[in-house]
Amino acid sequence: MLETSARLLKLLSLLQAHREWSGPELAARLSVSTRTIRNDVERLRALGYPVHATPGVAGGYRLGAGAALPPLLLDDEEAVAVAVGLGRAAGGGVEGIEETSVRALAKLEQVLPSRLRGRVQALNAYTVQIPGRAPAVSPEVLTTIANAARDHERLRFDYTAHAGDATVRDVEPYRLVHRHGRWYLVGYDVERRDWRTFRVDRIRPRVPGGPRFTPRELPADGNVAAYVQRGVSTAMWRHRATLLVHAPAERLAALSWLGLEVEPLDGTACRVAIGGDDLDGMAAWIGLLGADFEVLDPPELAEAVLRLSERYRRAVSGRSGPGQRPDAGSRA
Repeated sequence: MLETSARLLKLLSLLQAHREWSGPELAARLSVSTRTIRNDVERLRALGYPVHATPGVAGGYRLGAGAALPPLLLDDEEAVAVAVGLGRAAGGGVEGIEETSVRALAKLEQVLPSRLRGRVQALNAYTVQIPGRAPAVSPEVLTTIANAARDHERLRFDYTAHAGDATVRDVEPYRLVHRHGRWYLVGYDVERRDWRTFRVDRIRPRVPGGPRFTPRELPADGNVAAYVQRGVSTAMWRHRATLLVHAPAERLAALSWLGLEVEPLDGTACRVAIGGDDLDGMAAWIGLLGADFEVLDPPELAEAVLRLSERYRRAVSGRSGPGQRPDAGSRA
């Protein structure tokens, strides 16, 4: 009896972890026959778990949605991840989810073993979260996108671009990325035949969605975070610029969190792509690189840099250093 109960729990955990399993796959995982799997599935159904079966060669078992939420099985790492995630969600970022996250976290901490409760408390106690001013997104939109990505179903949605233009997009969704308080969707735009990054707070999904699709190779060799970082740092800004910086690329490594696109040229110089909404602000920011540079494009940014340099020159033209006469600096 104990062996059967343990096997049922393991079978339930497998069904919760993967969308669909074939009978032979489950039998191999549990080291039993497919007939035993069928009998165990019937036991789970009797306990209230909605396990759906699809007959045929391509068929299998999957756990469906029931009238009530059945108990979930989590291993140690999953339980800690859920608890920490609920703690972060309680701090905002997803519209209307703060109070719900606190209630769910209280329930989870009540049943956590002491060894796991200590890990969660340590993570929460020694982690500081700085609230951002990014617009919150609704949990319904996030789950709609995540479900479409999981099921490989195309997503149709209304999208408001940076400049305010409204379009209807048909996209193969792949990943949701959270960066600096904002949510982004990485997907393949079917009409434009290219990868795109979309701000989730600007997405309004349309129902029903599109057909299923065959997954493609992800951009940036699968490094979706780096892909979003680069796209957000340049493509979504009103102005984009290219600089020739007279410093090795390694020297800019400390600014990698900004998502700079840095192309090494040799050991002494690199080409850098940046973006911004204000040319004067971009000109001031470039000065913080701490290295000589040339503005390759656009010409408007070069003019902004020139205006800023003239302003700085006027600010110090009347200054005199220690031991100098007041007019000494003007003759330098």
